[in-house]
Amino acid sequence: MADIIRMMRPGTLSLSALPPLSLYVHLPWCLRKCPYCDFNSHEFRAGKELDDDTAARYLAALRADLEASLPLVWGRPVISVFIGGGTPSLFKPSQIAELISDLRARLPLEPGCEITMEANPGTFERERFAGFAQAGVTRLSIGVQSFDDAQLAALGRVHSSEQAHAAIEEAARSFGTFNIDLMYALPGQTLDALAQDLDQALAYRPPHLSVYHLTIEPNTRFANQPPEHLPDPDLASDMLDLITDRTAIQGLSRYEVSAYARDGHRCQHNLNYWQFGDYLGIGAGAHGKLSFAHRLLRQVRWRDPATYMAKALEGQAVSNENEVARSELPFEFMLNALRLKDGVSMQSFLERTGLPPSSIAQAMAQGRAKGLLDPDPAVIRPTPLGFDFLSDLQALFLAS
Repeated sequence: MADIIRMMRPGTLSLSALPPLSLYVHLPWCLRKCPYCDFNSHEFRAGKELDDDTAARYLAALRADLEASLPLVWGRPVISVFIGGGTPSLFKPSQIAELISDLRARLPLEPGCEITMEANPGTFERERFAGFAQAGVTRLSIGVQSFDDAQLAALGRVHSSEQAHAAIEEAARSFGTFNIDLMYALPGQTLDALAQDLDQALAYRPPHLSVYHLTIEPNTRFANQPPEHLPDPDLASDMLDLITDRTAIQGLSRYEVSAYARDGHRCQHNLNYWQFGDYLGIGAGAHGKLSFAHRLLRQVRWRDPATYMAKALEGQAVSNENEVARSELPFEFMLNALRLKDGVSMQSFLERTGLPPSSIAQAMAQGRAKGLLDPDPAVIRPTPLGFDFLSDLQALFLAS
């Protein structure tokens, strides 16, 4: 764990103020590892439900992890909490209530702090949603992915279309705001098939919709055995246009590459990531980014759940950490901020990196010359073309 005294020493950066702070909590188990998933998720004992002893030990490890981290964030208010996984809804509502109580006892959560939890449709989880709301969760993110049973099977999902519908209905009853996750560019998927998926999701008038292009990630089953008949780039682009058009008609605006929301329902936790805010990450494999007056620190926890629990209970939850090099900061900032359709202010870049405008002047000029960046010098905002060619735009800020 980083030495707080060392973190406070003079360095090459100069931050005028610390950014908002969020908390990420990773609950690593799932019923089945999806073939496209490269997250730190682990099948729990051949798909069995999480037992109370394992859950209790993991919650104890999270408490120890958080307590060891407190000196690094002492006194800073927390604006959002995100409980991700894995499948966090494998934990019982009483266990989630205990977790949230533990967090509130140790951190100053702001009034109205958004507490999001990921959940998957299925027999274990569906009836628990009201219990999660009573436990203190304020926002549920439901991993539907598709309403087509054949596609769900191809994606290795453990739920059916019927269970997906029931889960959304339950979430709509229990939560003032919730998110539906969908995937597109699935094997053999047509534009009409996507439209049917999208129409079924939008029929629930969700406050928030996240839509992800299926990508083949390294170290996944799909990387070793790629699915056949994936849509080509032109069809995938048409699919994204369809999503953006249909959601706009339903009153959801695209505010980030993959995120659509009604007014007042943007995900505050993810916004803090994209605006280069700080986040403390606890749990197996969790990542964190913390700012100090003269440096930025990145941390990673032990990835294997059993190792994490043992190490955290010894006060050694962090497997590695490093200060972000000054030369890497422009790209790190832009990797996040340029995902936002409205971008961020130039002042935000200066405050959250501690760097001068000259550090990105050349890359900004190149982006504007290529028509990828808005010419307004007060903002860092992708043009519609820059939004379409986001990776090319972000690459301009790589350290040379």
